[in-house]
Amino acid sequence: MPLMGFLDRMLGRPRPSEVTSPSASPSETVRWATNPIAVPPAVLGGSETLEVVGESHYQDHLWHVAGGFRHERVRCAVQAVLDPEPKNPHDVHAVRVLVSGGVGGYLSREDAAAYLPGLQELIRQRASPIALDGHLVGGGRRPGGIGMLGIFLDHDPSDFGVRTHQVMHIGELRTGLSQAIATDLEDDRYDLSWYDQLSGTHDPGDVVVLRKLLKSEADPIDRHFMLSELSKTLYKSRDAFASALDEFDAACLQHDAEMDVIGPALVAKFGRMPIVDMYRQAAIRCQKARDWHGTQRWAERGLAVYGPNAGRPEAVADLQKRVAHAQARRTAGAAAPRRSTAPRAATSTSNTNAAVETLICSTCGLTFQRTRARGRKPHQCPACRAT
Repeated sequence: MPLMGFLDRMLGRPRPSEVTSPSASPSETVRWATNPIAVPPAVLGGSETLEVVGESHYQDHLWHVAGGFRHERVRCAVQAVLDPEPKNPHDVHAVRVLVSGGVGGYLSREDAAAYLPGLQELIRQRASPIALDGHLVGGGRRPGGIGMLGIFLDHDPSDFGVRTHQVMHIGELRTGLSQAIATDLEDDRYDLSWYDQLSGTHDPGDVVVLRKLLKSEADPIDRHFMLSELSKTLYKSRDAFASALDEFDAACLQHDAEMDVIGPALVAKFGRMPIVDMYRQAAIRCQKARDWHGTQRWAERGLAVYGPNAGRPEAVADLQKRVAHAQARRTAGAAAPRRSTAPRAATSTSNTNAAVETLICSTCGLTFQRTRARGRKPHQCPACRAT
């Protein structure tokens, strides 16, 4: 399988059928290429990285920007215009990224919604398009062919009225996977090409692939990403095969057991502890089963792993809320009066007629009564039976 979709899938980007971007027609691209923007763009700076998605649809243009297709790795400076696209049929908040007069990609759906109001205000205030400096990186020989080109932009979220903790892009450390991709694009010593063996959709078949990879992989960071993918795939496969949730529990236990080695390696690489979503997943699994002790145990373990090095405060806050909720439910359960599990004694009815039935004698025709009982009903009254 070629690696053209590698960066998209590693970043959790939409597949071609899901991406917002194909609304940019060839005529629109030509318009930008042949009629440069009349007003020079206002170029903003910053040290945070803004993610661009959907580059796989514009590889021809990006290779043209890079100076032509080649086998060597690419890293070149670019300037990108953020262009709102309100008529996009897939997303009215869409923001496309124009590089050298052509479409190079789009902001992710989440980032577009967060950044669009600020971008529109900047365009109004500056009376000009808004551009960001960045780099075009990628390419190079890969096991499946030549790597895809990706765009990484520098910016300051506050320029767009976005608080830093709201940012969901790769410049703000999340799971660490995106930063590892950027390293992989620029440094041959770090290879994440194993990810290309996966479906990209957490298909149940990925479980076999991941288990095989884990048997031979020794690098703690690679093992961390593999175990993360394994737990996600197993949980998403819970309706596909009966043992998926049991295997999910086992994968979480294995992942947690390795965190004493993985944790320091992640902090050494990224300077902070990225999100380890396995702890949240495992806590949710227990929470759905009303296992409040398990919920609290997994959430507290996650907090201990993050310690003072957490890169995402909202991940810590989420686990803290789960601990508090589990403690409250456990306390409420302990305070509630226990219900007796002994079977209830049968209660006699106050209506004695409910236990007595009236019958007609087949011999004399008179009525008689008897206590209701199982078995065949008598056809004669006691007097006739005695004669």
